[in-house]
Amino acid sequence: MFSMGLMKMASNLKTSVAQLCQNLQDPLYVARFQKVCGVKGTFSVISTESGEKKHLNNGTCSNYCLGEFDNGDMYGVKAEKTDGPRQRIITTTADTMERDACKNGLSNGTALTLGAGESAGHSADIRCSDSSNESRISGTSSVNPTNGCGVQCTPENDADCQIEDSNLKSTVKPLRKNSLTGDTGQEFLIEKKFLYYLFTFGTELGNELFYITFFPFFMWNVDAYVCRRLIVVWVWVMYLGQCTKDLIRWPRPASPPVVKVEMFYNSEYSMPSTHAMSGTAIPFELFLLTYGRWEYPFMLGLVLAFSWCILVCMSRIYMGMHSILDIIAGFLYSILILVVFQPALDLIDSFNLTCQYAPLIIISLHLGMGLFSFTLDTWSTSRGDTAQILGSGAGIALGSHLSHRLGLAVDPPLSQLPFSMPPLTAWLVGTCLLRFALGVVVLLLTRAIMKALTIPLVCRLTGIPCHDVRKARQHMEVELPYRYIVYGTVGFNTVYLVPQIFHCLNLS
Repeated sequence: MFSMGLMKMASNLKTSVAQLCQNLQDPLYVARFQKVCGVKGTFSVISTESGEKKHLNNGTCSNYCLGEFDNGDMYGVKAEKTDGPRQRIITTTADTMERDACKNGLSNGTALTLGAGESAGHSADIRCSDSSNESRISGTSSVNPTNGCGVQCTPENDADCQIEDSNLKSTVKPLRKNSLTGDTGQEFLIEKKFLYYLFTFGTELGNELFYITFFPFFMWNVDAYVCRRLIVVWVWVMYLGQCTKDLIRWPRPASPPVVKVEMFYNSEYSMPSTHAMSGTAIPFELFLLTYGRWEYPFMLGLVLAFSWCILVCMSRIYMGMHSILDIIAGFLYSILILVVFQPALDLIDSFNLTCQYAPLIIISLHLGMGLFSFTLDTWSTSRGDTAQILGSGAGIALGSHLSHRLGLAVDPPLSQLPFSMPPLTAWLVGTCLLRFALGVVVLLLTRAIMKALTIPLVCRLTGIPCHDVRKARQHMEVELPYRYIVYGTVGFNTVYLVPQIFHCLNLS
């Protein structure tokens, strides 16, 4: 009886956890959070004469209205019904284009979308209303009286179609196109601009632009010792997170109901959120590495780490890129990686600096990890990002090893700890900015030169045509060595070449 009771409790617990996970993955919660934050979509609701509703969606292939889902019976939300006559019809062309977009959908559930207003003419805002609802559709006017999404103003609803050019100033489009399909996404309305700019900044804390500015600046101007170890953690967090995505293969939240404020990563998988992982690992590892080494209040460091983490995590929900479950999983996964790697950081850093076989092991390990990640799924930009991160990590480790072996970079003795923050004088700020500007120029030149040399060379060696670089890079034989060599060189110069330039110019 006792064992049966335990089994029943375990079964009930399993059912409760599964139900909780389903609820946390529901895109309706993402859409509600966006609505609270002042984000409203301009989804084009289209009704046929038979009464069937369709959406020209914003990044995900879906033929449902808000509240209508069929994601493998995951959500179980009943469809909303609307009474009254249909006052919008769908043209044959739009219907065909939508079916083609769904037919050509990507393997992770997203599809090419028909953005609102992709016909010729001047921009306008067309509002078509009926007795039960009203839908704002950002479109264009042309000779054909449609709004570019196949929504045609018929004689029956001419009185309800209003062209309002002045209202376009409140609409926004995603900042960057989809990295895989080139889809620009639909326009959306922003009612709370402060939150829009705040969460845009938050999501940039997990993007490439942040990494290529933050790590070099910290390396050259703050503490190279801390930066080396932080990059080791960052490489493993991003690599494991991306590999886990490719193994689980869950799609992004469905749109509609979710508004795709960002489109760049929309064709990639969702679980776990690597933004949430990096947004957790970087601030907390930075806090662990600097507290006691630098003098600052404990609570200040802890509050800043939590604020950084919360901002990045919430920004991904705001952008419509992740469900609540994706964010929680990314946070917990990152904490687990920190717990595992934190005790080993001293050993890893010491090995990279002092072991005579370190260069061979560093190169082979990072290359092997890249080869493994490329076998998990078909090509996407995330695969290139993984190779880029691995190449950068390998280059930084190799540069650190060489600098240490030549005695060019020596960590300060423990007797000098803890460091105190120097006063922010004009000379100090100017010197830091000059170092950063000069270093970035060197890295950009390195990247441009290596990119120009590597892609044609690799294509020639592999026999892959290189007249279309984007298509050629979709082959693992091109993308992996290209990213690895180019960004490995950039990482190496970050640690080795640039500091030597600073030394020659008395900027050390």
